[in-house]
Amino acid sequence: MKVHAAGSATQVRAIAGISLDIARGAHVAIVGESGSGKTTLMHLLGGLDRPTSGSVQVDGVDIGTASRSKLKRLRARRIGFVFQGFNLIASLDALENVMLPARYAGVAVDRARDRAQRLLADVGLADRMRHRPAQLSGGQQQRVAIARALVNDPALLLADEPTGELDRRTSETVLGLLEEIARKEGHTLVVVTHSEAVWKRAERIVRIADGVLVA
Repeated sequence: MKVHAAGSATQVRAIAGISLDIARGAHVAIVGESGSGKTTLMHLLGGLDRPTSGSVQVDGVDIGTASRSKLKRLRARRIGFVFQGFNLIASLDALENVMLPARYAGVAVDRARDRAQRLLADVGLADRMRHRPAQLSGGQQQRVAIARALVNDPALLLADEPTGELDRRTSETVLGLLEEIARKEGHTLVVVTHSEAVWKRAERIVRIADGVLVA
């Protein structure tokens, strides 16, 4: 369960209670309308928030009871995030943006650079590494975001409306790329979406409404 502002007059029960197991290497779509609780669930899975009650375990770590430092290490090393708005740092070029999580995780500069360069080449941006976000198209920015999410070889890859800012053709290209890399590298891929075109591509679909599992 997750309650925002618990105990106050404005408390909101975002997650009423969900029991869910996601197998390693699976491709799962979490589906729901706006306000259904799907983004809150993603934040719980990604260690960006803690449950008010109950247990959330990722790669053997209980997010609800883990220390702040252990949770930080989990996010840095075992979880990758792909956000709808890309969340790239405007003052950094593509290579620097991709390297950043590796540097936060304590990876040596040369190793982080080599890994980032390989991933940018894998997503088709070998010739755009020194371009800043403003110099890239929306699809290219999302490819940078995918490379950044993968730089620490995460066990769990979370994508929140990964095509929300993209046109249909670019969306299909980016989704195919994300799925291909996740499958090749053995990552667990969880996509949070309300788009039928996105969730129909998943191996398993989890539907939530009003903070509960409905299908």
